[in-house]
Amino acid sequence: MPDVFDGQKHLHRGQRGWVQNIFEGGKLYMEQKYHVLVVEDDKDIREGIEIYLKSQGYEVYQAADGAEGLKVVEQEEIHLAIVDIMMPVMDGVAMLMKLRSMEYEFPVIMLSAKSEEVDKIMGLNMGADDYVTKPFTPLELLARVNSHLRRYSKYLSAIKDEGSKDHIYTIGGLELNEDTVEVTVDGEPVKLTPMEFKIVQLLIKNPGRVFSADEIYERIWNEKAVNTDTIMVHVRNIREKIEIDPKNPKYLKVVWGVGYKIDRQ
Repeated sequence: MPDVFDGQKHLHRGQRGWVQNIFEGGKLYMEQKYHVLVVEDDKDIREGIEIYLKSQGYEVYQAADGAEGLKVVEQEEIHLAIVDIMMPVMDGVAMLMKLRSMEYEFPVIMLSAKSEEVDKIMGLNMGADDYVTKPFTPLELLARVNSHLRRYSKYLSAIKDEGSKDHIYTIGGLELNEDTVEVTVDGEPVKLTPMEFKIVQLLIKNPGRVFSADEIYERIWNEKAVNTDTIMVHVRNIREKIEIDPKNPKYLKVVWGVGYKIDRQ
């Protein structure tokens, strides 16, 4: 029996008993119950994902399109969203743009078909944290969800920790404050997504050191790099935000064929 979501209105191995057995003893135990929003117009896939997430102890909310998803976000506390790209009424990219414009910073994982490559890259440009291509296995999606929520939890803890001593890193006019989770350029605040902040944090704490895309991915995602397109898109977005001339960067530089660095100044 196949064990993938294929995006063709079929959920294979969706029996609840099987799901409970495969994760018995392997749940991610959490101090709080995280709330995950699944936005997918295919009911079978949407409900199938909910089964797997609930087996891990997550509270799950469903929406059939982007407009419904936004209503859920406004009514409930959401810690992560899984959003399909192609949906009626409001597609996933439009929903993502609206979320970021409303300053919701929780991680968003986009679901895409192989034929939606352009939309996938657009989603990353608009502030998505990751993507999973259909068909995908439930375990692959769960691994991404667990990984992003661990990082998001640390990100929130850093914001709330007001009693610790500031850790500020400065390169020229670029400044990163770990305790307030803020980045400024020439004194002006720059709004970065959690993933973008982590990348700048890694580079600015190691000035002059070149990190390959694989190494950045593995350090920040805490998993083996398979596809580093995500890193390239995040780097491009960071440059757009911190550089006066992104095509001639002052801070975040590429070493062709090797990787990325922030130089001492």
